[in-house]
Amino acid sequence: PVPKIYKDMYEAFNDPEVEVVLNLTRPYEHYGVTKAALEHGKHVFSEKPLAADMEEGTELMALAKEKNLLMGGAPDTFMGAGIQTARKVIDDGLIGDVIGATCAMIQHGPETWHPDPDFLYKRGGGPMMDMGPYYVTALVQLIGEAVGVTAVTKKSFKERLITSEPHYGEKIDVEADTYLTGNITFANGAIAQVFTTFDVYYPSQNYARFEIYGTKGTMIVPDPNTFGGPVLLMRPEDVAATHSDPGLRTGNLPAYAGYKEIPLLFDYNVNSRALGLSDMCKALRTGRDFRANCQQQYHVLEILTSFEKSSREGKFIPLTTHYTRTAPMKNNPMHGILDD
Repeated sequence: PVPKIYKDMYEAFNDPEVEVVLNLTRPYEHYGVTKAALEHGKHVFSEKPLAADMEEGTELMALAKEKNLLMGGAPDTFMGAGIQTARKVIDDGLIGDVIGATCAMIQHGPETWHPDPDFLYKRGGGPMMDMGPYYVTALVQLIGEAVGVTAVTKKSFKERLITSEPHYGEKIDVEADTYLTGNITFANGAIAQVFTTFDVYYPSQNYARFEIYGTKGTMIVPDPNTFGGPVLLMRPEDVAATHSDPGLRTGNLPAYAGYKEIPLLFDYNVNSRALGLSDMCKALRTGRDFRANCQQQYHVLEILTSFEKSSREGKFIPLTTHYTRTAPMKNNPMHGILDD
């Protein structure tokens, strides 16, 4: 179709041909743009997070329900082949009952490479609100509803120096916590340790670690900011084989010694951004459910914001939102989302 250029968002909202608005603004602007779009009768798919805090998120949820409009949003990476294969491994019982998980996203902040990093240290920013949605969304997809959070958080540096262009040499006053670590408790009894930071010097720009532990094995989940693999599985027989191998008895085991790579069982193993939006548009036409919905975004938002709340109040934060896992993708590589 021929693209239209509008003078402002309100002109777009008033166009009767526009059915769905894609909100790609800064996190602290998500609420205002989404609210205005809903008030104009438009369905909305938003970048993560749903809003900068729970008060904004709650208002948007109520407004979408009142207007009978679809609302959803990023991340949609959980719909890719990697996380969907990991979910099938769990659902098929290959690691038994899930007892826990560990997630880590470690880097020294975006001011070394991002062209406009200031907003990532403001309200609605920080590593938990920026990168945490990928990990927490994958966790609830793999494990299910969470019931509480316990955490400790802090700001390690009061200001940050931008070394990327075009704002090289400018300083950022840090408002959001940049070192966050804590535990998420799930309804099934599993406990996930989550650590996100913009404060740590590390060999790689963005270190990602994601492991799921079960009563019958351990699985390494791929970086949830991607759509592909690998998905690695270790069961008791693999541990025994590793210990019996003379070449692996030195104590200096390779990082993935003993793990077996699981073939990806789903489509969308390459960068497929907007897959969730396509899914929502298909739902709009057919009346079926869609996967990256606002119930998921809302539950994830409460988990994310509960990290700083727990640290500030010094206690376990019980969650008030509820969550039901969305339908898995079709595990037929020849089956596309638009055929679902």
